[in-house]
Amino acid sequence: MKKRPNLLVILVDDLRYDEFGAGGHPYMKTPHIDRLAHEGGMFQRVFHTTSICSPNRASIMTGQYASRHGIIDNVARGAMSHRLPNYHLELQKLGYKTAHVGKWHMGNDGMPRPGYDHWVSYDGHGRIRDPRLCHDGKYVQHKGYITDIMNDLAVDFLEKQKGGKPWSLFFAHKAVHPDAEQAADGTVAFGKLGGYIVADRHKGLYKNAIFPKKPNMLNYAEVVKQKPAWKETFMLRSQKASRDLLGAIHAGTQEEIRLRARMMAAVDEGVGQILATLEKKGMLDDTFIVFLGDNGYFFGEHGLGPERRFAYEEGIRSPFLVRYPAKVKPGTRNSDLMICQDIAPTLIELAGGKPGPQIQGHSFLPLLGKKKPAKWRKAVLAEYWAEQAYPWLIGMTYKAIRTERYKLIHWVNKGKAGELDELYDLEKDPYELKNLIGSRSHAAVRKTLQRDLKRLIAEATGL
Repeated sequence: MKKRPNLLVILVDDLRYDEFGAGGHPYMKTPHIDRLAHEGGMFQRVFHTTSICSPNRASIMTGQYASRHGIIDNVARGAMSHRLPNYHLELQKLGYKTAHVGKWHMGNDGMPRPGYDHWVSYDGHGRIRDPRLCHDGKYVQHKGYITDIMNDLAVDFLEKQKGGKPWSLFFAHKAVHPDAEQAADGTVAFGKLGGYIVADRHKGLYKNAIFPKKPNMLNYAEVVKQKPAWKETFMLRSQKASRDLLGAIHAGTQEEIRLRARMMAAVDEGVGQILATLEKKGMLDDTFIVFLGDNGYFFGEHGLGPERRFAYEEGIRSPFLVRYPAKVKPGTRNSDLMICQDIAPTLIELAGGKPGPQIQGHSFLPLLGKKKPAKWRKAVLAEYWAEQAYPWLIGMTYKAIRTERYKLIHWVNKGKAGELDELYDLEKDPYELKNLIGSRSHAAVRKTLQRDLKRLIAEATGL
């Protein structure tokens, strides 16, 4: 049998597509993450199809849309999360040693899930300081900063690999998510635990650094002129309980962006530790490495933050780096439309298997060849089911389609006959400022997108 690569997925919580050095962040320094981009490839149009933690993590693991795997929001679904048909079950059958280290967050218990020979996780969101971790079914109290602890645990797993049997590690950080308490209904409270917490050694980083204002960083009144579906939500978010929640983590401020950048410093150090360990063991070039985020994040674009659920570019685009010299040339830049469900079938194919019919993503290995495939997706679906845990989001269920040039957002419960929907020409309006839903000259485009959106929804649900 042809030698199969080791498989490593590094997932960062809430990391938006431009929130690292090579991704275009104006001041954040991430030399080790950037190394993946320089020595491998940066995929610039990879999208989350349900852009919140639990649903998208389940989509990454299963290669399925949320409407198929059933985890449509962050409410704890303990029993369901123990039955997810995640790709590690197939890798075990193919002879891989499998490991999960870090955040799971599908079901609130941190106990081992099927498909893993080695398991380290925690209940719910976990704790940034002094976390209680579940090691292969036994809870252990740790002391220290969670990103450092997780980096060490990932490296420890790699150190123990002998180089014979191939392995697959799913390494999921808690960073850059703030400390939070989560109830079973998905409600999150930040203030009690301190919000964003930075490692002591990084507290002085980026003092007074400024993230430049973008054209779509607008106030509520300016947003609803082009996006009237948001009027009620913005009104409800202005109430005191909402203001207190947002204030607890400096939401929408320059300090929030700086705090997140400081938290990323420890993540980047961990990537450096991992690369050094793989290099030392002679495994680096034999390991297929994927680096991504689990959903996007808004810094005030379209009046949103702390938010990630919605179909504007900041919410649904993912950072996505791949390093594997046998398939990816250094400095590769790819703009094909991909979704996070494409990871599972790609890894199964690399392991020598065949993705099962339940998997809805597509292996992206054909995109890495010299000759591009004749057929590849021309559009992606993004969808969201409004959560009762957040009263201001009730009614904000949407289905959206994103092509290479256009985006249509259909608000399922807003307005009549799609009158509050949104249509953007991303080529002329990359900041999604001018809503063309009522434009006569775009009537044909709108009709085509509406038809294609219905097709994508049917494909996702399997109906």
